[in-house]
Amino acid sequence: MAGKKEKKAFAERNLLIILVVMWVFLAIATKGNFSSWDNITNLIRQSSINGVVAIGMTLIIITGGIDLSVGSIVGLSGMVYAIMTSTRGDFKLSSFWGIIIALAVGALVGLINAVAIHDGKVPAFIATLGMMTLVRGIVMYVSSGRMVTGVPTEYRQFAVAEFLGIPALAWTWILLALVMMFVLKYTKFGRNLYAIGSNEEAARLSGINIRFNMYAFYVVAALFSGIAGLMLGTRMAAGVPTGGQGYELDAIASVVIGGASLSGGVGTILGTALGALIIQTIRNGGNLLGVDPFIMQIVIGAIIILAVFFDQFIKSRKKGEGLKKLFKRV
Repeated sequence: MAGKKEKKAFAERNLLIILVVMWVFLAIATKGNFSSWDNITNLIRQSSINGVVAIGMTLIIITGGIDLSVGSIVGLSGMVYAIMTSTRGDFKLSSFWGIIIALAVGALVGLINAVAIHDGKVPAFIATLGMMTLVRGIVMYVSSGRMVTGVPTEYRQFAVAEFLGIPALAWTWILLALVMMFVLKYTKFGRNLYAIGSNEEAARLSGINIRFNMYAFYVVAALFSGIAGLMLGTRMAAGVPTGGQGYELDAIASVVIGGASLSGGVGTILGTALGALIIQTIRNGGNLLGVDPFIMQIVIGAIIILAVFFDQFIKSRKKGEGLKKLFKRV
């Protein structure tokens, strides 16, 4: 156990060093434009929404699963809130009830995913891919493909609010990350998550309720996407039918770059947060340097492939060492 903790800390330190080196390089390359406080706060705002989605994705990837519907849930929750609270609509509910309903709808999508995957035995990739398309279609239908404006003033103002000079959106991300770091490290929920991801059959034999926990993991992940959808809505000051498109890929990239294994059983919230910052730094720095955004997408894709390659390489090397030890004993 101590060895695993040391390896995690080592990986996180490496990610932090990479991030610092990137920031120093971009500060010099952009002649200080990158390091300006306005740009840093903008970068953090942009990272925070994907960062919240990535927290939920971390839970799913630790179980050895995947959730491609998170981006659509982002768009759905933001749209539901806008429809429920818009002064131009039929409901005109308060912000409180708009938030509750939006998060409940997002959680319901997560529950349906869990039922399809665990009880229906549908592969997670297929189940969530179908849900991604289905939910996006619902968002387009209920909004007629148009933005829904007229949301409450306090909702719009949250996006520009700051505390101690740091955006409220960033504080939301930080708070949620800290809560989940505590949960994964010190609670039964976290222990069950890693146990199921490491070996589901062994977890079942040890008395862990797989169905209940899988439901909980997917619902919580969907709730994080729902929160991210509300955060995006405050930035856009409206419900946007295309909101959250592509967020699932950024979330997966953040988790993988952060050191999680797609095979399950490995991953940390801090690593994911650093991964999200690295991705947004690449995009932000590329924009300031005038690099073609399509080139930046290629770079991010290459980084994901390399991260997965090294993960598989390390695992295969460990298996090889295990076999060598076994043959020596024989």
